[in-house]
Amino acid sequence: MCGLAGFLSTSVHSGATTEVITSMLSTIRHRGPDEAGYYLDDGFAMGTVRLAIVDLVDGSQPLSDPSQRYWICFNGELYNHRELRAELEALGRPFRTDHSDTEVVLQAWLQWGTDCFVRFNGAFAVAIRDAVSGDLVLARDRYGKRPLFYTDHGGDFLFASEMKAFRAFPGFRFALDPRELATIYATWTPLPDRTPYRGIRQLPMGSVLTLSAGRRSLRAYEDLSFDVAGFDGTEAEAIECVRETLRTSVELRLRSDVEVGVYLSGGLDSSVVTRLATQLSSHQVRTFSVAFQDKTFDESDSQRLVAEHLGTEHSSVPITGTDIVDNFLAAVYHAEVPTFRTSFVPMFLLSRHVRDAGIKTVLSGEGADEAFLGYSLFRETLLRQQWQELSDDERRARLANLHPELAHFGPAHQAHLLGLYQQFSVERLPGLFSHEMRYQNGLFATRLLADGRDPFGDLLDLVSQAPGYAQMPAVHKAQWLEYKTLLPGFLLSTQGERAALAHGVENRCPFLDPAVVRAAASVNLRYDDGQIEKALLKKAFRAELPEWTTQRPKQPYRAPGSTVFKENRPDYLELLLSERELAGLDCVDQRFARRLVNKIMASPAEEISTKEDQSFLYLLTTAVLNQQFVRGDGDLLGRPSTAALNLRVTVDNRRAVRQAEESR
Repeated sequence: MCGLAGFLSTSVHSGATTEVITSMLSTIRHRGPDEAGYYLDDGFAMGTVRLAIVDLVDGSQPLSDPSQRYWICFNGELYNHRELRAELEALGRPFRTDHSDTEVVLQAWLQWGTDCFVRFNGAFAVAIRDAVSGDLVLARDRYGKRPLFYTDHGGDFLFASEMKAFRAFPGFRFALDPRELATIYATWTPLPDRTPYRGIRQLPMGSVLTLSAGRRSLRAYEDLSFDVAGFDGTEAEAIECVRETLRTSVELRLRSDVEVGVYLSGGLDSSVVTRLATQLSSHQVRTFSVAFQDKTFDESDSQRLVAEHLGTEHSSVPITGTDIVDNFLAAVYHAEVPTFRTSFVPMFLLSRHVRDAGIKTVLSGEGADEAFLGYSLFRETLLRQQWQELSDDERRARLANLHPELAHFGPAHQAHLLGLYQQFSVERLPGLFSHEMRYQNGLFATRLLADGRDPFGDLLDLVSQAPGYAQMPAVHKAQWLEYKTLLPGFLLSTQGERAALAHGVENRCPFLDPAVVRAAASVNLRYDDGQIEKALLKKAFRAELPEWTTQRPKQPYRAPGSTVFKENRPDYLELLLSERELAGLDCVDQRFARRLVNKIMASPAEEISTKEDQSFLYLLTTAVLNQQFVRGDGDLLGRPSTAALNLRVTVDNRRAVRQAEESR
């Protein structure tokens, strides 16, 4: 795990190159506090801040091949690096390190070109430079676990693991993009290649960007597909397939030269990961959780039950509403995008707790819901798809089973629910049938924007151009949308990777192993009718976990929302309460925003709807980002500094080239 940054520039004069790249790296030093290094060439610079997990001694970056023609900066981990190294050594590839996975990535690229990326089982973003041709290759893992942003600034090209690094480039300025904000507000996340800021793009998951001879090409090296061979075994064999595939995935992700811990929420997914980790580790596994003071959100009892059952060394970080408010600005700064929940703030505090405990790598259960149909969204999609074929009694029975834990799904509300589901039993937005109910609620937040825009146009273009999407069953379309939007755009990033790397902690996701995703796709809906979330996964681990863990309804991870800001009234709330401050947010409809803020501040919690709560958080996070990134006068953490980096590896290729020329 690391962070990388770089640029290809004609505007930065050679004497300033070092200062610019070290300033860019210093803004993301939290991602890799162990060491830093950079590489310079004519008009080009790239560097890495490193979190040393594998090959602690020889894995320093940037790293080159023996000829020193090719240079690599690598963010992430390659879990199958041992197998790939053996294959490459058999092919005669020369290695300089003992077991650096970064060198395996470089040698694999030299051997197979951009076709190498489909062979990788890992979480990564990478930059590779050819010092002779001047070509630059950027690539990102297939599920978007590691970020890589890029932008054009005048005639210069910039790239980095976090957008805040661009602030250190001379003359670069951030500007919010109302079009992108509309999409985010309505769908809860930026689209795969977008950001909330004008001109800044994100490399889509599973893609590679090549810059060569002034030309740029972007292509997918692998796209998401659920078109896998159907499982033809018995249910017992399907269960065993799930068990063994996950076991192998966890075993691969325990490969590390440092201790690996586990995030334990108390739910099924993290309990499965914890169980496998305890079976495969040679030492007692340490597990970590958040414990909310507000019992509405707390799962401490379940966490303790699982930890005691599996014999882990467990600790938790207590979270109060004050903790969320006090750490909100810092967490938003690391998230870099507007958000609709506060749930990323406790995760930000959890990673600090983990790091303080001396752990810098953890396993998590992220990705299980997408692979094994864990969200109610999938059951709702099946129900609405079958709606016209069901009798009224069957509709009522299915509705009652959707959310037995929610009062507004109770008998008193069935007439309303019957009308609502009838209304959404017919597709309105082409290709978005599964998500139309969610997106309908999201439309409320788009009223915050001064300039009314179609928030779904770009998403409709995305699905219409996706190979094979139109032919997918409705549930697979729902999975595709989750994998492409909310998973990388919020769960893996804002709530996951950014919150963890803010304190130099790497998270690894066994449920996002390609073999696990394929196995789940092959058995889903064959031995699981989609009406009980993660039915096969529960059956696979029922005998090894506390009975409560596999029998209780899914408890989504949540955190207190707008009420914590009402109760604590932090100073930065003036961004919304002050007419002058709010007026500084050009893209916002001032009248609607003021009505919303007044409603939130004046109403008891039970009178604030979910869409009002989410809209308030969108407004607040957008105002904070406007202050931190656009106005730049709210700089609380990331002021570029050239002095703070521990630079252990520096390479000036210009000097090497001159020396080589002189020796001829």
